[in-house]
Amino acid sequence: MKLLKSFKTEISPTSEQKNKINRTIGTCRFVYNFYLAHNKEIYEQENRFVSGYDFSIWLNNDYIPDNPEFSWIKEVSSKSVKQSIMNAQKAFKNFFDKKASFPKWKKKINSNIKMYFVRNNKTDCQCMRHKINIPTLGWVRLKEKGYIPTSKDGYVIKSGTVSCKAGRYYVSVLIEMPENEKSVLNNFGMGVDLGLKDFAVCSDGKVYKNINKGSRIRKLEKKLKREQHRLSRKYESLKKSKNNLKGEVTRQNIRKQKLKVQKLYHKLDCIRTNYINKVISKLVKTKPKWITLEDLNVKGMMKNRHLSKAVAQQKFFEFRTKLTSKCKEYCIELRVVDRFYPSSKLCHKCGCIKSDLKLSDRTYICSKCGYITDRDFNASLNLRDCFTYRIA
Repeated sequence: MKLLKSFKTEISPTSEQKNKINRTIGTCRFVYNFYLAHNKEIYEQENRFVSGYDFSIWLNNDYIPDNPEFSWIKEVSSKSVKQSIMNAQKAFKNFFDKKASFPKWKKKINSNIKMYFVRNNKTDCQCMRHKINIPTLGWVRLKEKGYIPTSKDGYVIKSGTVSCKAGRYYVSVLIEMPENEKSVLNNFGMGVDLGLKDFAVCSDGKVYKNINKGSRIRKLEKKLKREQHRLSRKYESLKKSKNNLKGEVTRQNIRKQKLKVQKLYHKLDCIRTNYINKVISKLVKTKPKWITLEDLNVKGMMKNRHLSKAVAQQKFFEFRTKLTSKCKEYCIELRVVDRFYPSSKLCHKCGCIKSDLKLSDRTYICSKCGYITDRDFNASLNLRDCFTYRIA
């Protein structure tokens, strides 16, 4: 049995390839927004919903022939355009199923639109150690050599996307991989208590520090603050220089400054994501029989204006999502304990609940049996031994 696994890495396209990627992403963004607007108009007039398939037929057979000024839509990859329409349909479906809010317009500045490609024949989507063949783009050089499994070794790329973030281009591919043999797991479990003081405290005694308190992150955030101040001053300068030749120069400087800010945001995001990946790798490589997490109320924690920034920086949702997929790969049972389970207040030794425990109390002292330990370590032990849970 074969599994589908994704690989994402940075590419180094030529200026001509960059132009093609940007045009395709821009066209996909326009078609996505056009589908939303068209569906909204049809629903208000005729009280019906247009599927992505019907919209694609109408766009290609009726709208573009009648409006030749929109013929540039057909100049880019048709697969990417169709995929953006299907993504918009999925956004509508999630709204109708009450899983998400009404679909939002994709903005040019910060939209998550990607160029989609698929393997149509045997010569498409071939990958070598240092380059990859992408339909409509041709051979594109990879910055990280040897990361994506090559076609020579018998691996087949089914589909993929090309994206642009902060002036850097990435390719993500979906490859058929043989299923791993079931690894032999150790006969013990592990509880992981996530927090703000330390990122994760495990029941085996290992503590993964909060990387956001490190000097590297602090320096980058300080630099980001300065660059944002510069961007703000440029906007103020543009307001003063309206209807003036100086305004055009300021707009160019704003674009350059925006890119600097985006690059710093992207760098911080990459550092945090890389740290999460390393923590997950270390947890899984211990090969426990089960891993237990607490179902954190992140949405409620974000409402606290004193802690919201620190909570957002920890990326708890991304950690749990990636840990879930990694546990499935290694056949480890991931248990999720209810958020109302008193893991911090419960004494691991005698089972007594300390109801007056404050957030500032970092050491757990049991008033009944005298058990003294670190608050987060006590919580991780309670999570490990909890019997009421659901499997993620």
